[in-house]
Parts: sequence; structure tokens; C-alpha cells
Amino acid sequence: MHFEDGEIPEEYSRYIKKKTFFIFLVFIALIFITITSISLGSVHIGFFEVIKTLFKNSSSRQFELIIWNIRLPQTLTAIVAGAGLASAGTVMQSVLRNPLASPFTLGIAHAAAFGAAFSVMILGSGVMASSLSDALNISNPVVTLLSAFFFSMATACLITYISKIRGASPETMVLTGVALGSLFMAGTMLLQFFADDVQLAAMVFWTFGDVARADWEDFWFLFWVTLCLLIYFLANTKNYNAMDMGDETAKGLGVKVEPVRLTAMMAASLVTSVIISFIGIISFIGLVAPHIVRRVIGDDQKFLMPASILVGALILLSADIVARLVLLPHVLPVSIFTSFLGAPVFIYLIIKGHKK
Repeated sequence: MHFEDGEIPEEYSRYIKKKTFFIFLVFIALIFITITSISLGSVHIGFFEVIKTLFKNSSSRQFELIIWNIRLPQTLTAIVAGAGLASAGTVMQSVLRNPLASPFTLGIAHAAAFGAAFSVMILGSGVMASSLSDALNISNPVVTLLSAFFFSMATACLITYISKIRGASPETMVLTGVALGSLFMAGTMLLQFFADDVQLAAMVFWTFGDVARADWEDFWFLFWVTLCLLIYFLANTKNYNAMDMGDETAKGLGVKVEPVRLTAMMAASLVTSVIISFIGIISFIGLVAPHIVRRVIGDDQKFLMPASILVGALILLSADIVARLVLLPHVLPVSIFTSFLGAPVFIYLIIKGHKK
């Protein structure tokens, strides 16, 4: 079939419009859920009152304090953390060609958590407190981040090496991740064993991922690091598309496979370690978000990556709203609800892969 220069086939045009429309819908839904998240809590604030307060037009000083000091940083942190974890999972699944890959299933999240705990308990980069509202205050985020990144990067390098072993199946890699996750969980429990009562209570509380503990300073650090890495991932979507077709095909298309894979795993580990260092372990976002998107718009990384970023943010923010409201006035850690969501999806993926 012949097409004039510059003419786009109608079928391909519909293909592009479908994916673009899905991304647009998710973006609109994320804006709506963001305003809803800010409005809901122990003190209900009207939808339009939230918008007025965000534009500095509110007449209520109480609403301004609640929104700007508590709910807005929590909501924005959930968006950034969800986007970062979803992008990390999407990249790992692509460069490892493993549909079960994610920071949580490969043990990278547990490695980062151990590194953060090691930094806080041994290197003294955190201050423990007995109050639940401020159970852990990171006094030296650079040391904590470097420690979390070191352990997560070591795990990522090991996973990358195993992925190159001939005949390594997705199940083998996930089992390796389970073993590494168990190892680092044991290390974290060892640190807890030698902690005093206040430290132990604070560390157990910190292990539960919760975006409510982030303030504006934490948010801006998370935002800029995550934004830089998201731009890097989006700039490399063509390389990830080529690697999805196999290493030999990617090399034939001019992709330097090993450097791209290594830098992708390093970037995914970095964004994971940054998030975990500040808000604790958030499980399954990196696994669930890419698979939801794939079922709707397919595997093309040009659309899969931005859509997964938005869906990851939407899932974590929605889970945070549920965690806030389900037992008012008590607030549950958001990681509980992401685990409830992710566990059945993970089991489904394993069963589906076994049938194939």
C-alpha cells in the first residue's frame, strides 16, 4: 500500500489517538483525585474551597493551615512517589525483559530499606522519637540516601548479572529477588534486635510506607531527584523499545545494550532508594501500574512510560485517601493498601505466566 509523503495511515492515526486519549483521561483523573485528596480528612474542606485556598483566595485561616502545611505536601509526595516507583518498575520490566520485575519483587526495595535503617541506626543519620507523628526524623538525608542507594545498587547489579545468565527465567529472577529480600529483611530485624525500646518502635513504624511523614523539604528533594530520573527514562524510551525485542535485535538497531541496561537499573535503584529513604517501603506500585497500562494501550514505551507514571501516581494517591478515611480519626499507613492491591495482581501474573 502506497502513502503520499507526510500522509499518516488512518489505522495508525487511530492507534495513536487511542493511546493519547488514555493518557489524557488518566491525567484529568489525577487532577480530580488530587483536589479530592486535599479536601478529605478529619476536617472536611469543600471541593471549591480547596481550589480557592490553592489560589490564595480563601477567607479561612484554618483551611489555609491544614491545606498548605499538612494535606498538600502529603498529596504531592504521594504523586511523586507513585510516579517514581511506577517508572522504576516499567524500566526494570523492559531492560530485564521480565514481566514480574519491580523494585519490590526483585528485593531492591528491601535492600534500600536496610540501607536506610543501617544509616539511621549505625551511622546516626536519623533522630528517633517516641511520638507516632514524628517517629523518625532524618537529620542527614545525604548519608541516608547514599547508604540506601549503595545496598539497592548492589542488589540491582546482582539481579542484572543473573539476568545475563543463559537460561535464567523470569521465575528464577523473582525467586532470587525473594531470597535477597529475605536476606535484607533479616538484616533489618537484626538491627531492630539491638535497638532500645524507643528506637525499635520508631523503626517498626518507619518500615510501614507512609507519605504523611513527608514535609515540604522532603517533598522538594524527592521531586527534583524523581523529575530528573523521569526525564532520563522518557528520553530513553526508544532504547527500551528496542531491548524489548531482544538484545541481538537492539544491538542491530545500534543500541549499546549493556551500558543502557546498567544505567537504567542504576537510575531505577536510585529513584527507589530516594523514595524509601524518606517514606518507607511502598510495595507493588512498580509491578501493578505498568501491567494495568499494558492491558489498555500495549507495550510501546513511548506511551507506556508516561501512562505508567500517571497511573502509578493515581494508584498511590487513591490508596492514601483510603488509608486516611477508612478508620477516622486514625490514619493507616498507605503501604497496607498497596499490598492488598498488589498481592492478588502478583499471584495472577504468576499463574498467567505458568499457563503460558
